[in-house]
Formats: sequence, C-alpha cells, structure tokens
Amino acid sequence: MINDLLRETEGRMEKTLEALEEDFRGLRTGRAAPALVERVMVDYYGTATPLKQLAVISAPEPQMLLIRPYDPGSIGNIDRAILQADLGLNPSNDGRVVRIPIPRLTEERRRDLVKVVKRRVEEAKVSLRNIRRDTLSDLREFENEKLISEDELRRAQDDLQKLTDRYTENTEEIGDRKEQEIMEI
Repeated sequence: MINDLLRETEGRMEKTLEALEEDFRGLRTGRAAPALVERVMVDYYGTATPLKQLAVISAPEPQMLLIRPYDPGSIGNIDRAILQADLGLNPSNDGRVVRIPIPRLTEERRRDLVKVVKRRVEEAKVSLRNIRRDTLSDLREFENEKLISEDELRRAQDDLQKLTDRYTENTEEIGDRKEQEIMEI
C-alpha cells in the first residue's frame, strides 16, 4: 500500500519534470528550433489550434525558421498568432510560407530569459512540494484508519522526503543547464 502510493507519487513528480523540460524547449536560446513556435496557438476557423498541427515547421538555417502551412489560407492567422505570442519574433510571409528570422539575443534579453527560467524552476518546485503534501496527507489518513503503524508512517515520510529531495535536485539541474544554454554566446 505504501509502496504503491510512493510509486504513484514518483510518477507524478516525473511528469512535473517532463512538463518543465517541455516548457524549456520553447524558450529561445538564439538558435532556430521548431520547438520555439510549435505550441503557439493559432485561431484556425474559430478554434485555437497548436501551430504544429497546421504546418510543417523547419529550421533550414541556424538563424531562420520556415513554416509551411497545410492550408495556405491560414498564413495570416499564423503570422498574427506568432506576433501575439510575445516571443520577440517578427514573421514575414510570401503567401505560401512564413519565414521567421531568429535575431541574436542581447545581453539584457538573456538576463530576462534567465529570470523566466528561475521562475519556472521555482514553479516546478512548488508543484513537487504540493505532490509531497498530498502524499503526506494520504499517509496520515492511512495511519488514522489504522491501515499502517506509526513506525511505517515515519519510514514512509522519510522515503517521501528523499524522493522529493531527489526530484528537487533534478529540477535545479535542468534549470542550471537551461541557464547556461541561454547565457552561451
């Protein structure tokens, strides 16, 4: 029972790390990467649709993204959505494809991005702590219902804290790697 709960908790914590890494893929580092715009929501016939479902996104050059929509009529909406996404990108289109030059990051913009990274890492840590709190609550409930003993509760709390510490460390490592990638010139 305790092991099942800890396994479930570990799965939830793993999903938090995966979400953080996915979030960081969309942060600009000065190089063209399709992940920068894949999740931009485009108004497509009244429905908010992720850009990656509407077009082929490629990076033919290190400083250029190329977006080929499946439906050429959606180019204006794609342009608008990228501008509204506040990514600091200026798309241009020729009626068939959208080109997005990726400007080099200024020192000030790099520092702003590092602040964003730190904020998102902190949000992930809060999420991990919330997961820990929920699991602790379940463990105490098990003890109150006499399903586990006080000693088992203590051991489970220790195991839970070790698990939380490990995932918190991993979160910090992911954040540090992204900061280094952003600050790299």
